[in-house]
Amino acid sequence: MKRLFRSIYDWFVSVARVIRRQFHLTFTDLGVMIFFLFLPLVYPLIYSLIYNPEVTRDMPVVVVDDCRTAMSREFVRQCDATEAISIIGYAANMSEARECLNEHRSYAILEIPKDYEQHLGRGEQGVVHFYCDMSLLFRYRTFLMSLTTLQVDECSRLRQIAFNTIGIPDNRAPSSIQPQAFMLGDTQQGFASFIIPGIVVLVLQQAMLLGISMLSGWSNERRRKYGFDPFQIRCSASATVLGKGLAFTVIFFPLAIFTLHFVPEIFHYPHIGDPLQYLALILPMLMATSFLGISIEGIMRERETCFIAIVFTSVIFLFLSGLTWPRYAMNPIFVILGNFIPATWAVEGFVQINSTGAGLNEVSAQYLWLWGLVVFYMLTAVVVTRYRDNRRLVPASV
Repeated sequence: MKRLFRSIYDWFVSVARVIRRQFHLTFTDLGVMIFFLFLPLVYPLIYSLIYNPEVTRDMPVVVVDDCRTAMSREFVRQCDATEAISIIGYAANMSEARECLNEHRSYAILEIPKDYEQHLGRGEQGVVHFYCDMSLLFRYRTFLMSLTTLQVDECSRLRQIAFNTIGIPDNRAPSSIQPQAFMLGDTQQGFASFIIPGIVVLVLQQAMLLGISMLSGWSNERRRKYGFDPFQIRCSASATVLGKGLAFTVIFFPLAIFTLHFVPEIFHYPHIGDPLQYLALILPMLMATSFLGISIEGIMRERETCFIAIVFTSVIFLFLSGLTWPRYAMNPIFVILGNFIPATWAVEGFVQINSTGAGLNEVSAQYLWLWGLVVFYMLTAVVVTRYRDNRRLVPASV
């Protein structure tokens, strides 16, 4: 029994020594510190500044009014009153309007046909043509929402005029439709409010993988040079993996607090979740990512390998996370691949907690998946580390 307790004590001492050595190797490597500090601290700020302001308003629109009646002018005034459209003037014909659009003096053309008032006067459908520059879909979406609301209001106004014409008093006419929009999770309907909460989680994962991969490449370079890594603590593979994983998690946890809590506060993104809830969710994501980085250290033969392996996968991880395309619409193979990426579940859980106020119990599936990945990648990291330690290398000749 005494020997058992001694073995357990020695194992914990080895874990502590690995943690201390990993702190030393990390904070004395400038390249690793750039990935560990610069990316999580600066990248979210850069992304937020690029997408700020995130809501497009008063976009210039040119009008081609072939109807030239009081009703068509009233419709143009209603368009100009919306927050999305700013009428910059009238064009004589479509050729002049297209020239204005091609020169980027306007982003859309509003064309009112000559028979617009005639159709409305006969109670028929009046058609208005709207041509939008599709170089930025965000502008198109804002135009579409404003015109849809304007269409409903205009139909209600015309209906009211028709009832007044036939003699129905205003107090007896059917009430006009008053559309109201309630934007859940993204109250401003801004692109940054939609994309940044998920991007910051991916930045944390990729920054950690880049730093760990650079340290692994440096270690493999020393092993090829000396036949072993002189900076490695001689202990069991499990103690090595747990010590490294805890060290990386401790380093990144304060960065996660800044990225997930203070960045949304600074730029006024949706931020209604309980910090304790999403920090409890992000903890297993950081641990799973650290063990994932240790698991792939065998392919990092040089320090520079991380740029090829990790940076290349950033776009793939972004797609598999479901930010750019919903996971339920993906091919089952991509869904399975995404299940093994820690950021996939962290993005889903963090967005629900942070943007919609969900509790940890409501994202229990994501939370359990993350802890499952912690166990899975810890086991793979132990196997890889044990194989690497048992592999003998011949020192390179000088």
